[in-house]
Amino acid sequence: MTDLDQLASVLRRIDGRGYKAYKDIRGAYVFDGGALFIDHVQGDPFASPSKARVRLAASTALLPAELHRSRVRRVALEDFLARRVRSALRKRGTPNRGIGKSGLMQIDAGRQEVLERAAVRVSADSVEARVEVGLPAAGRRILGREAESMLSRDLLDSVREALVWRPEFAEEGAAFVCCVENQEFIRGELARRGLTAFVADGSVLPRASGVSDRPMAAEEAVGFRSPETMRVEFELPNPDSRYTGEDGSITGMGIPEGVTLVVGGGYHGKSTLLRAIEFGVYPHIPGDGREYVVARGDAVKIRAEDRRRIEKVDLSSLIGELPNGRSTVDFSTDEASGSTSQAAAILEALEAGSRLLLVDEDTAATNLMVRDARMQRLVDRESEPITPLLDRIRELYEREGVSAILVMGGCGDYFDVADTVIRMRDYRPEEVTGEAREIARTLPSQRGFGGVEPFRLPTGRVPDPRSINPLKGRGKVKIEAEGVDGIRFGGDTIDMRAVEQVADPSQLRAIGHSLHKAGREMADDRPDLPQLLDRLEELLEEESVDGLTSFGPEAHPGNLARPRRYEIAAALNRLRSLKIADGDAG
Repeated sequence: MTDLDQLASVLRRIDGRGYKAYKDIRGAYVFDGGALFIDHVQGDPFASPSKARVRLAASTALLPAELHRSRVRRVALEDFLARRVRSALRKRGTPNRGIGKSGLMQIDAGRQEVLERAAVRVSADSVEARVEVGLPAAGRRILGREAESMLSRDLLDSVREALVWRPEFAEEGAAFVCCVENQEFIRGELARRGLTAFVADGSVLPRASGVSDRPMAAEEAVGFRSPETMRVEFELPNPDSRYTGEDGSITGMGIPEGVTLVVGGGYHGKSTLLRAIEFGVYPHIPGDGREYVVARGDAVKIRAEDRRRIEKVDLSSLIGELPNGRSTVDFSTDEASGSTSQAAAILEALEAGSRLLLVDEDTAATNLMVRDARMQRLVDRESEPITPLLDRIRELYEREGVSAILVMGGCGDYFDVADTVIRMRDYRPEEVTGEAREIARTLPSQRGFGGVEPFRLPTGRVPDPRSINPLKGRGKVKIEAEGVDGIRFGGDTIDMRAVEQVADPSQLRAIGHSLHKAGREMADDRPDLPQLLDRLEELLEEESVDGLTSFGPEAHPGNLARPRRYEIAAALNRLRSLKIADGDAG
């Protein structure tokens, strides 16, 4: 390593030269208490920003050891620090330092969710911030002195301000870490207590607007209040004055395992509740309003998705043999219908390991959800290949342990199969299971049940690794996120718009790199899809998202956030080039 004086010397030497001379600054530069690493230099002022890391020694940062003594706490602390770095960089602004991205300084910090990211790394020896910088230029000429000021002063001062532990933000940081730890504690308790989700009393579920994920203003929102019959209590490891009593306990609605219906009139909060639960698979920042809306980690939102591709999925438990005699045991199509796509989504989620399905009738295929008595009378069973979810949902729970939370506003036939019924009225939940059962008893459905083969859980399909190829053009790897809507993967674009539990574009980038790694490392023993997901999870546990790329341990890993196995599987299943090996479906 050389010191910062050497960096200044190089920048002055290349001042005014062509932009590509910036490559001369790649390397490591020490300063008192840390080091600056320039890992990648952009090719021109309009290209993706350059990548740098600033590392501070533990003796300089003085981060309290108790705030990163466990993995949960470390991830929370890293997330908190990344947000601080972002704030410090924004406070200094992006001065006009030339054309294109000149003067840009940014870090990949989070939104409302707390995710395991590559942006900041905390260890016993050091803390490191991974940032992007736009190296200054006038035309295609280097502005060396501007770069010196940006890197040696603005960037380093921002990172020091954010990462060196100070009394003025110590309380906030500790509260942030403790809040995340509380949420993960509840998540770990759900299955033990026979629950699928928990919604704390006082939670603010609605968002500020359709384009903002921030909480609705307190004066407009109706705070959540659990029905007495569903109220449960947790003793949290850390008190939280906004939600807990003096004894550190928190109360709220516990949704039990089994089949749960959320019913009610339009605009009374049914879908808002389900939306909060589906994102309850992630911890949230303090003040989000959904900090203590916690769902089991295997919850998967299911919806219809017209025209998506399906590759050798066994749909026979929901869609039987088609009129032309075509089998659905290993069904493939490039243009799925609503019902077919939703059936595939259910089977794919179960294959990936989910045992908690979330469904909103507003985004579901009606004919896969239910066929009423009149339609059953007009169209006999022999003429209808679809077995509605209504006829399977009870069996899925009783035989396979698959719970479900379903938002239903228009089909009372689900009363016959529900364990719990929650009615939303004026944004307040009411437990009305007894009332729903009495209605089902006094107004019996005329539709027929039964007469179908037992549900078959999918067995693992074996992807062909040659079909998972991110190369484009001259053998260059192309992996890019398109917001949270898609992944550019080689010459293909994976449409993720219907995969609703993606919280951040950095998760999509990590998913793309996960698929790339899977394609490279499956060639020898060809694991099936669940085994492949297991291996990726083991890698993420051991190396975090840094292990997904080939940049090496001493390089900027890119803007990555940890995805769940279910979204990795969803992306693979939507990759239009995917091929499943013959004989491994169904």
